[in-house]
Amino acid sequence: MQKILTCILVSWFCLATAYGQQKYLVNITVQDSSGFKQPAKIFAAGNFNGWNPAATALQYDAVKQVWLLNMELPAENYEFKFTRGSWEKVQCKKDGSDVQNNRFVVKTDTSFHFTIDAWKDSFEPVAKKHTASNHVTVMDTAFSIPQLHTTRRIWIYLPAGYATNKKRYPVLYMQDGQNVFDAYTSGFGEWGVDESIDSLSLQKNISTIVVAIDNGPRRLNEYNPFDNDRFGKGEGKEYVDFLVNNLKPYIDAHYRTLPDNKHSIIAGSSMGGLISYYAFIMYPQVFGKAGIFSPSFWIAPQMDSITIGQANKINGKLFFYMGGQEGEENIKDLQSIAEKLATRSSGLIYTVIDAGGRHNEEAWQKWFPEFFRWIMADWTNYAIDLKDN
Repeated sequence: MQKILTCILVSWFCLATAYGQQKYLVNITVQDSSGFKQPAKIFAAGNFNGWNPAATALQYDAVKQVWLLNMELPAENYEFKFTRGSWEKVQCKKDGSDVQNNRFVVKTDTSFHFTIDAWKDSFEPVAKKHTASNHVTVMDTAFSIPQLHTTRRIWIYLPAGYATNKKRYPVLYMQDGQNVFDAYTSGFGEWGVDESIDSLSLQKNISTIVVAIDNGPRRLNEYNPFDNDRFGKGEGKEYVDFLVNNLKPYIDAHYRTLPDNKHSIIAGSSMGGLISYYAFIMYPQVFGKAGIFSPSFWIAPQMDSITIGQANKINGKLFFYMGGQEGEENIKDLQSIAEKLATRSSGLIYTVIDAGGRHNEEAWQKWFPEFFRWIMADWTNYAIDLKDN
């Protein structure tokens, strides 16, 4: 069955390599029509910089009274939003409601114009409601991460019946814990993991403990195992060391778990997908299953050689997802990693490229139930490429 998957991936890979790495000059002009007094800085946060709200600064042209951004980018589809340095100060519609991501396509040297209608922090915050189920609690508001000299909030989902039965359960470890269970704490929507597992537990009699770790203010560093010239020192190796040697032993000691690698799962999206893949590939004796959603492989080209070097140690299960609207380069990166892993390991790999999918919680929520059903079942290798939504 691995050969079937490999053939599919190779055909995708051959198509993807037709896109070269040549970069083109992109000039973006921005009109701030919000009526907000001129801010010190405006930034662009998108799939070209890991969605970092303070990484890519625009320059103000006082004569034309517009903001300018010049970048060199490869041919690709791009999505982004404007911020004033944080997601609390993001562009929005004139009535204060959220806007869809700005989008542009690069095929040659080109220019684009965008308008900012309003800023989110100019409006009274909309009252959010907690949406986490009663199976979710905050295990600790300040769990120690000694490797990074910091603390972090940890959430835990315990399946229905946990308090009254004596069963032991698999454990799913998830990154970006703010967005996993509760719309109140999420920035742009939640995954609905608790509701999904509640439902699947009733339908399919499958369940798990879920441990979700909040991200910190240095997310791009914390979730990157490698130093980066642009974003600084990578702290991902230390973070994974914390998961393996601190958090997992604590969970196994305090909850009724199945601690072996066949029942230890790790998952995340974007930068959280990158660090989850790194943990899976580097610690196969700890994490035997993984869900890698929209991984930011672009920031860590070292993952190619690590995958090749570690693949022969992998015999677990891996679910890959990428949205078709996330850009050809990101799709190519995922397919390249999946092809290298599929041809060198004995692992089971399920790859989804959803043509209508985007880089957001809505897409990850949509595909979480499919990931969970497959990762918990005894299915075999296959891949799908959706042509329609």
